[in-house]
Amino acid sequence: MKKHIALFGPTGGTGQAVVKQALEQGYEVTVLVRTPDKLNIVDDHLYFVQGDAMRYEDVRTVVAEKDVVLCCLGTRAADKTMVRAKGTENIIRAMNQEGVGRLICQTSLGYGDSASAMPWYMTYIIIPYLLKNAFKDHAEQEDIIEQSDLEWTIARPGSLTNGTKTERYRHGFPPTTKTKLRISRADVAHFMLNQIESDDYLQRKVGLSY
Repeated sequence: MKKHIALFGPTGGTGQAVVKQALEQGYEVTVLVRTPDKLNIVDDHLYFVQGDAMRYEDVRTVVAEKDVVLCCLGTRAADKTMVRAKGTENIIRAMNQEGVGRLICQTSLGYGDSASAMPWYMTYIIIPYLLKNAFKDHAEQEDIIEQSDLEWTIARPGSLTNGTKTERYRHGFPPTTKTKLRISRADVAHFMLNQIESDDYLQRKVGLSY
């Protein structure tokens, strides 16, 4: 029997791609959504819990009795609420409480040990003026995950596109490697789902790009 996935952040571009591909592969999927209508997918193996990742009890309801947790939490670039970090803190707390050990989370390239791989316009214009809050949120999110005792994998894509799933992309390269800094959301979803049955990248932050 296929595993049952708990997914956080299902209405974003990557989250929707995860839902679609997971269902195609035969997984059971339970998602946490504030507004169910935003996820226009109907399937007998897709289950909705209406709630908020910032509320622990909502998160615990989704995590309970699941085999693996995938996290694609996100918000507007200028948002200062730290949804990624605080939501992930709730997720890890719930996983520990419910005895769920495997976490696969999407963050981003461009900060921490991957900052030096960014082109000049990202380093001096895009990141400090447009992505400052988002990258601060992701950095704290990664710290929270790394400090946990979970079997975690962090997927760090470059700039996300709406391209098709190619299944041909680079992964696991050193964080300082100069790359094309782009990858489709569909291919990020493909990588994340592949990690469910793989231990190749346990306790690893994995760069993804073409």
